[in-house]
Amino acid sequence: MGLTSQISGMRVRLRLTLLYGVLFLLSGAVLLTITYLLVGHAGSDIAMSQRSTSPSGEQGVSIFLGATFPKDVRLPEAERRVAEAIQEQSVRQHAEIMHQLLVQSCVALAIMAVVATVLGWLVAGRVLRPLQTMTNSIQHISARNVHERLAVTGPRDELKNLADTIDGLLGRLDAALDSHKRFVANAAHELRTPLTLEHALLEETVTDPDATADSFRAQFEQLMVVSEQQARLLESLLVLATSERGLDDLESVDLSGLTGDVLRAAEPEARRQDLAVTAEVRPARVTGAPALVECLVANLVDNAMSYNVPDGRVEVATGTEGAGSFLSVVNTGPPVPPEMLDRLLSPFQRLDRTADDGHHGLGLSIVQSIAVAHSADLTVRARPGGGLAIKVLFPAEEAFSVPVV
Repeated sequence: MGLTSQISGMRVRLRLTLLYGVLFLLSGAVLLTITYLLVGHAGSDIAMSQRSTSPSGEQGVSIFLGATFPKDVRLPEAERRVAEAIQEQSVRQHAEIMHQLLVQSCVALAIMAVVATVLGWLVAGRVLRPLQTMTNSIQHISARNVHERLAVTGPRDELKNLADTIDGLLGRLDAALDSHKRFVANAAHELRTPLTLEHALLEETVTDPDATADSFRAQFEQLMVVSEQQARLLESLLVLATSERGLDDLESVDLSGLTGDVLRAAEPEARRQDLAVTAEVRPARVTGAPALVECLVANLVDNAMSYNVPDGRVEVATGTEGAGSFLSVVNTGPPVPPEMLDRLLSPFQRLDRTADDGHHGLGLSIVQSIAVAHSADLTVRARPGGGLAIKVLFPAEEAFSVPVV
Protein backbone atom coordinates (compact mmCIF):
# COMPACT_ATOMS: atom_id res chain seq x y z
CA MET A 1 0.00 0.00 0.00
CA GLY A 2 2.91 2.35 0.77
CA LEU A 3 4.42 1.84 -2.70
CA THR A 4 1.05 2.45 -4.34
CA SER A 5 0.64 5.64 -2.33
CA GLN A 6 4.10 6.82 -3.37
CA ILE A 7 3.38 6.11 -7.05
CA SER A 8 0.08 7.95 -6.79
CA GLY A 9 1.82 10.86 -5.07
CA MET A 10 4.44 10.97 -7.84
CA ARG A 11 1.69 11.09 -10.44
CA VAL A 12 0.07 14.06 -8.76
CA ARG A 13 3.44 15.77 -8.40
CA LEU A 14 4.18 15.17 -12.08
CA ARG A 15 0.79 16.57 -13.09
CA LEU A 16 1.35 19.67 -10.97
CA THR A 17 4.83 20.10 -12.45
CA LEU A 18 3.48 19.84 -15.98
CA LEU A 19 0.73 22.29 -15.09
CA TYR A 20 3.25 24.80 -13.73
CA GLY A 21 5.46 24.36 -16.80
CA VAL A 22 2.64 24.77 -19.29
CA LEU A 23 1.32 27.86 -17.52
CA PHE A 24 4.82 29.39 -17.52
CA LEU A 25 5.33 28.63 -21.22
CA LEU A 26 1.98 30.14 -22.14
CA SER A 27 2.58 33.23 -20.02
CA GLY A 28 6.14 33.62 -21.35
CA ALA A 29 5.02 33.19 -24.97
CA VAL A 30 2.28 35.80 -24.54
CA LEU A 31 4.73 38.20 -22.88
CA LEU A 32 7.36 37.76 -25.60
CA THR A 33 4.76 38.20 -28.33
CA ILE A 34 3.54 41.45 -26.80
CA THR A 35 7.15 42.67 -26.39
CA TYR A 36 8.01 41.74 -30.00
CA LEU A 37 4.99 43.59 -31.37
CA LEU A 38 5.66 46.68 -29.27
CA VAL A 39 9.34 46.82 -30.27
CA GLY A 40 8.49 46.29 -33.94
CA HIS A 41 5.84 49.02 -33.87
CA ALA A 42 8.11 51.46 -32.05
CA GLY A 43 11.01 50.78 -34.47
CA SER A 44 8.91 51.68 -37.48
CA ASP A 45 7.91 54.99 -35.90
CA ILE A 46 11.37 56.13 -34.88
CA ALA A 47 12.59 58.87 -37.18
CA MET A 48 16.17 59.71 -37.53
CA SER A 49 17.03 62.96 -39.19
CA GLN A 50 20.21 63.72 -41.07
CA ARG A 51 21.05 67.09 -42.52
CA SER A 52 22.88 67.13 -45.87
CA THR A 53 24.61 69.95 -47.61
CA SER A 54 24.53 70.48 -51.41
CA PRO A 55 27.80 70.91 -53.40
CA SER A 56 27.00 74.62 -53.75
CA GLY A 57 27.11 75.05 -49.97
CA GLU A 58 23.35 75.46 -49.50
CA GLN A 59 21.55 73.64 -46.80
CA GLY A 60 19.76 70.48 -48.06
CA VAL A 61 16.51 68.86 -46.99
CA SER A 62 16.02 66.72 -43.95
CA ILE A 63 16.01 62.98 -44.62
CA PHE A 64 13.75 60.76 -42.47
CA LEU A 65 14.14 57.05 -42.23
CA GLY A 66 11.16 55.28 -43.67
CA ALA A 67 9.89 58.50 -45.33
CA THR A 68 8.62 58.63 -48.89
CA PHE A 69 9.20 61.62 -51.12
CA PRO A 70 6.28 63.10 -53.02
CA LYS A 71 6.61 63.32 -56.79
CA ASP A 72 6.53 67.13 -56.80
CA VAL A 73 9.53 67.32 -54.45
CA ARG A 74 12.73 67.36 -56.46
CA LEU A 75 15.94 66.64 -54.62
CA PRO A 76 19.43 66.66 -55.99
CA GLU A 77 20.41 63.28 -57.30
CA ALA A 78 23.22 62.82 -54.75
CA GLU A 79 20.98 63.59 -51.81
CA ARG A 80 18.26 61.26 -53.11
CA ARG A 81 20.73 58.40 -53.43
CA VAL A 82 22.05 59.04 -49.93
CA ALA A 83 18.48 59.05 -48.57
CA GLU A 84 17.59 55.80 -50.32
CA ALA A 85 20.78 54.14 -49.07
CA ILE A 86 20.15 55.25 -45.51
CA GLN A 87 16.56 54.10 -45.77
CA GLU A 88 17.54 50.65 -47.02
CA GLN A 89 20.20 50.35 -44.34
CA SER A 90 17.74 51.27 -41.58
CA VAL A 91 15.23 48.69 -42.84
CA ARG A 92 17.90 45.97 -42.85
CA GLN A 93 19.09 46.99 -39.39
CA HIS A 94 15.54 46.93 -38.02
CA ALA A 95 14.87 43.48 -39.53
CA GLU A 96 18.14 42.13 -38.13
CA ILE A 97 17.39 43.56 -34.68
CA MET A 98 13.91 42.02 -34.69
CA HIS A 99 15.34 38.68 -35.80
CA GLN A 100 17.94 38.71 -33.05
CA LEU A 101 15.28 39.73 -30.54
CA LEU A 102 13.09 36.81 -31.60
CA VAL A 103 15.92 34.25 -31.49
CA GLN A 104 17.28 35.43 -28.17
CA SER A 105 13.80 35.59 -26.67
CA CYS A 106 13.08 32.00 -27.73
CA VAL A 107 16.38 30.83 -26.26
CA ALA A 108 15.65 32.70 -23.01
CA LEU A 109 12.13 31.22 -22.93
CA ALA A 110 13.49 27.70 -23.44
CA ILE A 111 16.05 28.16 -20.64
CA MET A 112 13.46 29.58 -18.27
CA ALA A 113 11.06 26.76 -19.18
CA VAL A 114 13.63 24.25 -17.93
CA VAL A 115 14.21 26.34 -14.81
CA ALA A 116 10.44 26.68 -14.27
CA THR A 117 9.97 22.90 -14.63
CA VAL A 118 12.63 22.20 -12.02
CA LEU A 119 11.17 24.82 -9.70
CA GLY A 120 7.68 23.47 -10.35
CA TRP A 121 8.83 19.97 -9.38
CA LEU A 122 10.32 21.28 -6.15
CA VAL A 123 7.29 23.45 -5.35
CA ALA A 124 4.88 20.59 -6.10
CA GLY A 125 6.83 18.35 -3.73
CA ARG A 126 6.72 21.04 -1.08
CA VAL A 127 2.97 21.49 -1.51
CA LEU A 128 2.24 17.75 -1.46
CA ARG A 129 4.54 16.94 1.45
CA PRO A 130 1.89 17.59 4.16
CA LEU A 131 -0.62 15.49 2.21
CA GLN A 132 1.89 12.66 1.91
CA THR A 133 2.60 12.87 5.64
CA MET A 134 -1.13 12.73 6.42
CA THR A 135 -1.59 9.81 4.03
CA ASN A 136 1.20 7.82 5.67
CA SER A 137 -0.22 8.53 9.13
CA ILE A 138 -3.73 7.48 8.12
CA GLN A 139 -2.44 4.24 6.55
CA HIS A 140 -0.84 3.26 9.86
CA ILE A 141 -4.06 3.84 11.83
CA SER A 142 -6.12 0.72 12.42
CA ALA A 143 -8.68 -0.51 14.94
CA ARG A 144 -5.86 -1.02 17.46
CA ASN A 145 -4.57 2.56 17.36
CA VAL A 146 -7.59 4.51 16.11
CA HIS A 147 -7.06 6.83 19.08
CA GLU A 148 -4.04 8.38 17.30
CA ARG A 149 -4.51 11.73 15.55
CA LEU A 150 -2.75 13.64 12.79
CA ALA A 151 -2.41 16.72 15.04
CA VAL A 152 -1.18 18.97 12.21
CA THR A 153 0.16 22.30 13.44
CA GLY A 154 0.52 25.53 11.54
CA PRO A 155 -1.63 28.33 10.18
CA ARG A 156 -5.33 27.82 9.59
CA ASP A 157 -5.33 26.97 5.89
CA GLU A 158 -6.97 24.34 3.67
CA LEU A 159 -4.52 21.59 4.69
CA LYS A 160 -4.99 22.37 8.40
CA ASN A 161 -8.77 22.26 7.96
CA LEU A 162 -8.48 18.93 6.14
CA ALA A 163 -6.31 17.47 8.91
CA ASP A 164 -8.71 18.71 11.60
CA THR A 165 -11.64 17.22 9.70
CA ILE A 166 -9.86 13.85 9.51
CA ASP A 167 -9.06 14.04 13.23
CA GLY A 168 -12.73 14.70 13.96
CA LEU A 169 -13.70 11.72 11.82
CA LEU A 170 -11.17 9.52 13.63
CA GLY A 171 -12.57 10.72 16.96
CA ARG A 172 -16.11 9.76 15.96
CA LEU A 173 -14.86 6.44 14.64
CA ASP A 174 -12.98 5.82 17.88
CA ALA A 175 -16.12 6.54 19.92
CA ALA A 176 -18.20 4.29 17.65
CA LEU A 177 -15.71 1.42 17.97
CA ASP A 178 -15.62 1.79 21.75
CA SER A 179 -19.41 1.79 21.84
CA HIS A 180 -19.49 -1.27 19.59
CA LYS A 181 -17.01 -3.12 21.80
CA ARG A 182 -19.00 -2.31 24.92
CA PHE A 183 -22.22 -3.33 23.20
CA VAL A 184 -20.77 -6.68 22.09
CA ALA A 185 -19.33 -7.35 25.55
CA ASN A 186 -22.61 -6.49 27.27
CA ALA A 187 -24.65 -8.50 24.77
CA ALA A 188 -22.39 -11.50 25.28
CA HIS A 189 -22.76 -11.15 29.04
CA GLU A 190 -26.54 -10.82 28.84
CA LEU A 191 -26.79 -13.86 26.56
CA ARG A 192 -24.39 -15.90 28.68
CA THR A 193 -26.56 -15.56 31.79
CA PRO A 194 -29.70 -17.30 30.45
CA LEU A 195 -27.59 -19.90 28.65
CA THR A 196 -25.83 -20.73 31.91
CA LEU A 197 -29.18 -20.95 33.67
CA GLU A 198 -30.56 -23.23 30.97
CA HIS A 199 -27.55 -25.51 31.24
CA ALA A 200 -27.86 -25.65 35.04
CA LEU A 201 -31.56 -26.52 34.85
CA LEU A 202 -30.95 -29.26 32.27
CA GLU A 203 -28.01 -30.65 34.21
CA GLU A 204 -30.03 -30.70 37.42
CA THR A 205 -32.86 -32.53 35.69
CA VAL A 206 -30.60 -35.10 34.05
CA THR A 207 -28.47 -35.82 37.12
CA ASP A 208 -31.37 -36.06 39.59
CA PRO A 209 -32.04 -39.80 40.13
CA ASP A 210 -35.28 -39.08 41.98
CA ALA A 211 -36.76 -36.85 39.28
CA THR A 212 -40.48 -37.17 38.73
CA ALA A 213 -42.89 -35.94 36.13
CA ASP A 214 -43.80 -32.98 38.31
CA SER A 215 -40.16 -31.99 38.76
CA PHE A 216 -39.59 -32.31 35.01
CA ARG A 217 -42.63 -30.11 34.40
CA ALA A 218 -41.38 -27.47 36.86
CA GLN A 219 -37.92 -27.47 35.26
CA PHE A 220 -39.40 -27.16 31.79
CA GLU A 221 -41.54 -24.23 32.89
CA GLN A 222 -38.44 -22.46 34.11
CA LEU A 223 -36.72 -23.27 30.81
CA MET A 224 -39.64 -21.74 28.94
CA VAL A 225 -39.31 -18.54 30.98
CA VAL A 226 -35.59 -18.38 30.25
CA SER A 227 -36.25 -19.05 26.56
CA GLU A 228 -38.77 -16.22 26.43
CA GLN A 229 -36.22 -13.88 28.01
CA GLN A 230 -33.69 -14.86 25.37
CA ALA A 231 -36.24 -14.28 22.63
CA ARG A 232 -37.05 -10.81 23.98
CA LEU A 233 -33.36 -9.99 24.22
CA LEU A 234 -32.66 -11.08 20.64
CA GLU A 235 -35.71 -9.18 19.40
CA SER A 236 -34.54 -6.06 21.22
CA LEU A 237 -31.06 -6.37 19.73
CA LEU A 238 -32.58 -6.78 16.27
CA VAL A 239 -34.75 -3.68 16.70
CA LEU A 240 -31.77 -1.70 17.99
CA ALA A 241 -29.65 -2.73 15.01
CA THR A 242 -32.48 -1.96 12.57
CA SER A 243 -33.13 1.52 13.98
CA GLU A 244 -29.41 2.42 13.99
CA ARG A 245 -29.11 1.35 10.35
CA GLY A 246 -31.62 4.02 9.31
CA LEU A 247 -35.04 4.17 7.67
CA ASP A 248 -35.95 2.75 4.30
CA ASP A 249 -39.72 3.09 3.80
CA LEU A 250 -41.41 6.17 5.23
CA GLU A 251 -45.11 6.46 5.88
CA SER A 252 -47.53 8.77 7.61
CA VAL A 253 -48.06 7.20 11.04
CA ASP A 254 -50.96 7.82 13.42
CA LEU A 255 -49.01 8.32 16.64
CA SER A 256 -52.14 8.71 18.77
CA GLY A 257 -53.68 5.52 17.36
CA LEU A 258 -50.53 3.48 18.00
CA THR A 259 -50.31 4.84 21.54
CA GLY A 260 -53.91 3.81 22.22
CA ASP A 261 -53.25 0.28 20.93
CA VAL A 262 -50.15 -0.07 23.12
CA LEU A 263 -52.00 1.14 26.21
CA ARG A 264 -54.88 -1.30 25.64
CA ALA A 265 -52.40 -4.16 25.30
CA ALA A 266 -50.69 -3.09 28.55
CA GLU A 267 -53.90 -2.97 30.63
CA PRO A 268 -53.51 -6.53 32.08
CA GLU A 269 -49.96 -5.79 33.26
CA ALA A 270 -51.08 -2.47 34.75
CA ARG A 271 -53.84 -4.20 36.72
CA ARG A 272 -51.41 -6.89 37.89
CA GLN A 273 -49.06 -4.21 39.26
CA ASP A 274 -51.89 -2.01 40.59
CA LEU A 275 -50.73 0.92 38.50
CA ALA A 276 -52.98 3.85 37.64
CA VAL A 277 -52.58 4.61 33.95
CA THR A 278 -53.98 7.89 32.67
CA ALA A 279 -53.94 8.80 29.01
CA GLU A 280 -54.51 12.08 27.21
CA VAL A 281 -54.31 10.93 23.63
CA ARG A 282 -54.87 13.78 21.20
CA PRO A 283 -54.55 13.47 17.41
CA ALA A 284 -50.92 13.41 16.26
CA ARG A 285 -49.30 12.17 13.08
CA VAL A 286 -45.64 11.64 12.27
CA THR A 287 -43.62 10.46 9.28
CA GLY A 288 -41.55 7.33 9.75
CA ALA A 289 -41.56 3.55 10.02
CA PRO A 290 -44.79 2.35 11.71
CA ALA A 291 -43.14 -0.72 13.29
CA LEU A 292 -40.34 1.35 14.83
CA VAL A 293 -42.69 4.08 16.08
CA GLU A 294 -44.87 1.42 17.71
CA CYS A 295 -41.75 -0.14 19.25
CA LEU A 296 -40.77 3.28 20.64
CA VAL A 297 -44.17 3.74 22.28
CA ALA A 298 -44.20 0.16 23.63
CA ASN A 299 -40.73 0.48 25.14
CA LEU A 300 -41.57 3.77 26.85
CA VAL A 301 -44.78 2.36 28.33
CA ASP A 302 -43.07 -0.89 29.35
CA ASN A 303 -40.20 1.03 30.95
CA ALA A 304 -42.64 3.27 32.85
CA MET A 305 -44.57 0.26 34.18
CA SER A 306 -41.59 -1.98 34.92
CA TYR A 307 -39.56 0.57 36.89
CA ASN A 308 -42.34 1.85 39.08
CA VAL A 309 -43.46 1.61 42.70
CA PRO A 310 -46.49 -0.13 44.27
CA ASP A 311 -49.69 1.86 43.67
CA GLY A 312 -47.75 4.04 41.27
CA ARG A 313 -49.05 5.80 38.22
CA VAL A 314 -48.19 6.25 34.55
CA GLU A 315 -49.25 9.32 32.55
CA VAL A 316 -49.20 9.11 28.76
CA ALA A 317 -50.02 11.97 26.39
CA THR A 318 -49.84 12.67 22.67
CA GLY A 319 -50.54 15.82 20.71
CA THR A 320 -49.04 18.57 18.61
CA GLU A 321 -46.49 21.17 19.65
CA GLY A 322 -45.66 23.86 17.21
CA ALA A 323 -45.32 22.22 13.79
CA GLY A 324 -44.42 18.80 15.23
CA SER A 325 -46.06 16.03 17.24
CA PHE A 326 -45.05 14.73 20.65
CA LEU A 327 -45.34 11.70 22.88
CA SER A 328 -44.97 12.17 26.64
CA VAL A 329 -44.63 9.38 29.23
CA VAL A 330 -44.34 10.24 32.94
CA ASN A 331 -44.14 7.64 35.69
CA THR A 332 -43.56 7.36 39.39
CA GLY A 333 -40.71 5.20 40.53
CA PRO A 334 -37.49 5.04 42.51
CA PRO A 335 -35.37 8.20 42.58
CA VAL A 336 -33.03 8.53 39.61
CA PRO A 337 -29.73 10.37 40.14
CA PRO A 338 -29.29 13.08 37.49
CA GLU A 339 -25.87 11.71 36.56
CA MET A 340 -27.51 8.41 35.62
CA LEU A 341 -29.76 9.87 32.92
CA ASP A 342 -27.18 9.70 30.12
CA ARG A 343 -26.14 6.20 31.15
CA LEU A 344 -29.74 4.97 31.04
CA LEU A 345 -29.81 5.82 27.33
CA SER A 346 -26.91 3.43 26.70
CA PRO A 347 -27.49 -0.27 26.03
CA PHE A 348 -27.62 -2.68 28.99
CA GLN A 349 -27.84 0.06 31.61
CA ARG A 350 -30.29 -0.30 34.51
CA LEU A 351 -30.67 1.37 37.87
CA ASP A 352 -30.36 -2.02 39.54
CA ARG A 353 -27.93 -4.25 37.64
CA THR A 354 -28.66 -7.22 39.91
CA ALA A 355 -32.40 -7.24 39.23
CA ASP A 356 -33.50 -10.42 37.47
CA ASP A 357 -36.80 -9.20 36.08
CA GLY A 358 -36.36 -10.21 32.47
CA HIS A 359 -35.28 -6.72 31.40
CA HIS A 360 -31.89 -6.16 29.86
CA GLY A 361 -31.55 -2.37 29.94
CA LEU A 362 -32.24 -1.97 26.22
CA GLY A 363 -35.57 -0.14 26.40
CA LEU A 364 -34.39 3.47 26.57
CA SER A 365 -31.45 2.84 24.25
CA ILE A 366 -33.89 1.51 21.65
CA VAL A 367 -36.08 4.58 22.20
CA GLN A 368 -33.13 6.89 21.66
CA SER A 369 -32.01 5.04 18.53
CA ILE A 370 -35.49 5.17 17.00
CA ALA A 371 -35.81 8.86 17.91
CA VAL A 372 -32.50 9.63 16.19
CA ALA A 373 -33.59 7.68 13.10
CA HIS A 374 -36.75 9.82 12.94
CA SER A 375 -34.91 13.13 13.60
CA ALA A 376 -36.92 13.48 16.81
CA ASP A 377 -35.78 15.22 19.99
CA LEU A 378 -35.68 12.96 23.04
CA THR A 379 -35.84 14.64 26.46
CA VAL A 380 -35.35 12.61 29.66
CA ARG A 381 -35.44 14.20 33.09
CA ALA A 382 -35.65 12.83 36.60
CA ARG A 383 -38.72 13.73 38.60
CA PRO A 384 -38.12 15.17 42.10
CA GLY A 385 -40.31 12.53 43.74
CA GLY A 386 -38.83 9.64 41.76
CA GLY A 387 -39.39 8.21 38.32
CA LEU A 388 -38.84 9.76 34.91
CA ALA A 389 -40.50 12.25 32.60
CA ILE A 390 -39.74 11.38 28.98
CA LYS A 391 -40.82 13.38 25.94
CA VAL A 392 -40.27 12.62 22.27
CA LEU A 393 -40.87 15.54 19.90
CA PHE A 394 -41.17 14.52 16.25
CA PRO A 395 -40.54 17.06 13.47
CA ALA A 396 -43.26 18.26 11.16
CA GLU A 397 -44.15 15.74 8.48
CA GLU A 398 -43.12 18.01 5.59
CA ALA A 399 -39.85 18.92 7.36
CA PHE A 400 -38.77 15.32 8.04
CA SER A 401 -35.41 14.28 6.67
CA VAL A 402 -33.66 10.95 7.08
CA PRO A 403 -30.47 11.45 9.11
CA VAL A 404 -27.12 10.11 7.90
CA VAL A 405 -26.20 7.18 10.15
